[in-house]
Amino acid sequence: MRFEISKVLDAIEGRVCTDPQLVRAVIDLAEIIRYQDLDGGRPASTLRLGMVIDALARSLEEDSVPVYAVVHRGVLSDADLTSNERMVVRRWADDGLVEVLDNPGDRMLEVADLLGLPVLSRVRFDGLRGRFPWLAEQPGRVVAPVPGAGGPVFIAHVGGGHSPASGPPSPAAAKLLAREWRCPESGCNLFGGGGGGGAFADLARVDRAPTGQPPPSLRNGVPTCPRHGTRLRDAGPRPRSQVLAVRVGGLIRRRFVLTEEQPVTVGRAPEGSSGITLGQWLNDEARRWISRTHLRFELRGTDVVAIDVSTNGSGIRPAGSMAEADRIPLPPQESRVLGAGDMVELYPGVQIGRPADLPAGAPYNPDSVMSEAPTMAMRLPR
Repeated sequence: MRFEISKVLDAIEGRVCTDPQLVRAVIDLAEIIRYQDLDGGRPASTLRLGMVIDALARSLEEDSVPVYAVVHRGVLSDADLTSNERMVVRRWADDGLVEVLDNPGDRMLEVADLLGLPVLSRVRFDGLRGRFPWLAEQPGRVVAPVPGAGGPVFIAHVGGGHSPASGPPSPAAAKLLAREWRCPESGCNLFGGGGGGGAFADLARVDRAPTGQPPPSLRNGVPTCPRHGTRLRDAGPRPRSQVLAVRVGGLIRRRFVLTEEQPVTVGRAPEGSSGITLGQWLNDEARRWISRTHLRFELRGTDVVAIDVSTNGSGIRPAGSMAEADRIPLPPQESRVLGAGDMVELYPGVQIGRPADLPAGAPYNPDSVMSEAPTMAMRLPR
């Protein structure tokens, strides 16, 4: 059972990161692990994070959704967690996948404010509405994970819907995220070096150089390291980047970041840790058609360029049109700049494009991080 739990934690590790371009919601891990009513188990369990992440994926109808986790420092020595769980949380902190803080509640709302993200929490934050007006103006952005049939569901505290809602990012975010920041403290994994680990870390790869850096904390208007409380040094502009997404069978399965310095290859099973592997989502016919390395995406200035490196070729769907007459062939070894709304089609039902340009609407078949959890299905509320 210990090995099975370790596999689940490795899978969960692939869903936590501090990359502002990939995260879909903000959580306080110290709060989530104590939602004992979700499974009726131990007073504290990191497996509940996986349950909440699965619920977020169901609500957003999207696989592989990463969350931005802030963690109270006390979790690192919490006796209600197993020694293995504490070790894993320490590793996440050391790798810069989570923020370990003395006051995570304020930071959680600050990140949500800067990035326009929803907050998954049962706390109402009534005393902080003056500092964060959107708590009152957009109450649907704070949703509480509660027990439901087959796993957690979300309910809004006041008004709003039952799905995590995003909002506009703070005006300060554009300036903060346009710059690269460095912490003067040696070994700072938030604003220095860092990376990920674990068998599933590529699902939410944290690139610290520098597009994946978290947003700095603002203290009296000064960009500050939230972990060390030190003023950050402006190290220049961040490189251009673009977020693309993979859609298979009508469902967004994965988002990834493309930069000028780092092209990204996509295919059935491309070589290298930076490649995007589609094989696990393909049927037999699609596996035969899609090459091991099928496409290479490059960012040239502000242009996203798709280069076909396959045997069978691809196609371009302009402005999301699914009409066969509108499909533009992309033969092997040829390239094309993706216009606004364009998406590349590797095979019918397998498309890549900007997330907002990919049409949604398909029965959701979850790729659960909890699939290896021992006896989890027996303990979920019915």
